[in-house]
Amino acid sequence: MNIVKDKAFSFAVNIIKLARLLSSEHLYEISGQIIRSGTSIGANIEEAEAGQTKKDFVTKMSIASKEARETHYWLRLLKESKVVNYNYDILLNDNDELIRLLTSIVKTTQQSLNTKH
Repeated sequence: MNIVKDKAFSFAVNIIKLARLLSSEHLYEISGQIIRSGTSIGANIEEAEAGQTKKDFVTKMSIASKEARETHYWLRLLKESKVVNYNYDILLNDNDELIRLLTSIVKTTQQSLNTKH
């Protein structure tokens, strides 16, 4: 769990740096969008760890996964629109890794829930 939590935190730090760059170019709307989704990934992982049941855990991890997918959209949009010169590939790769990890965690936990019933 610490691997995904640490990756999400590091990713959020880099998203904040990107959002600062976007804001400096007066791209406030997209800066706000990407900062909300990109930092929400780690916040939901933190909340998942405090879940009272495995079902709570799965719900929060699923939300983290959805936020990662939304962030992927914004990163692709920024890369293709070329509104700010930035190396988006690093963030896109980190984001893809988070999506894979979160998907795996959700599927594995759901399977363990299903085998208990």
